Amino acid sequence: MAYFKTKTGVSIYYKDWGKGQPIVFSHGWPLCGDAWEDQMLFLTSKGYRTIAHDRRGHGRSEQPWEGNDMDTYADDLAQLIEILDLKDIILVGHSTGGGEITRYIGRHGTKRVAGVVLIGAVTPGMLKTATNPEGLPMSVFDEIRENVSNDRSQFFKDFTIPFFGANREGSKVTQGIRDAFWFSAMQSGLKGEYDCIKAFSESEFTEDLKKFDMPTLIIHGDDDQIVPLNNTAKRVTALVKNATLKIYPNGCHGLPATHKKQINEDLLAFIVKLAS
Repeated sequence: MAYFKTKTGVSIYYKDWGKGQPIVFSHGWPLCGDAWEDQMLFLTSKGYRTIAHDRRGHGRSEQPWEGNDMDTYADDLAQLIEILDLKDIILVGHSTGGGEITRYIGRHGTKRVAGVVLIGAVTPGMLKTATNPEGLPMSVFDEIRENVSNDRSQFFKDFTIPFFGANREGSKVTQGIRDAFWFSAMQSGLKGEYDCIKAFSESEFTEDLKKFDMPTLIIHGDDDQIVPLNNTAKRVTALVKNATLKIYPNGCHGLPATHKKQINEDLLAFIVKLAS
């Protein structure tokens, strides 16, 4: 098992598979790097190096009381990239992970980055504010906080229903996929999960996105019940000059699991195109 120690003394777990151009994955809340194994297995078998870490407070990483915020998440990611001396990277982020890689670019630039993929990402911001009138009200996130505090185990079981679109007619999401989500969520620490709600809901990424100067693929489901399409992916497309938006019809929030074949193919096509 591989770990590195951050400048703040926190041990972060990561997996590092294969050789070739590096593809670095950032996971969604409240999961861990294992959420990307379908994509990592596929892309490593195609000759790429794939890397995924467990965000601080999540999975097998340490569970510190402090530092569970988007700036620190981005700085942790930067240290992983620097320690491994990764160059010509493809950054891939899902949901909260999309925010993490966006803030990484905002704080650390694009010198090491060849391309970015945002999947169901929380960018450019989820909370309803004066500058984001179509965002979600604070009451939505307060309710998540209350549910996580009161009975996170049951909440995460219930959360898998809208996350994977299991409440939609014709849904084919398996119990196994839902169980894997719950298992991963229960590995993480309560404090980190609780703090991360503020990080993914209240962070504003507009200025970070303005620093994107590389090809960017945005993938989002048009039936995402967790991170609504119109207020996130469509706004990112307007902010990032070299961005392509791909909408998955009837797609839920958990696309890397429910649409893994299509995600894998779209990731590979994007990476191959960058090299051509």
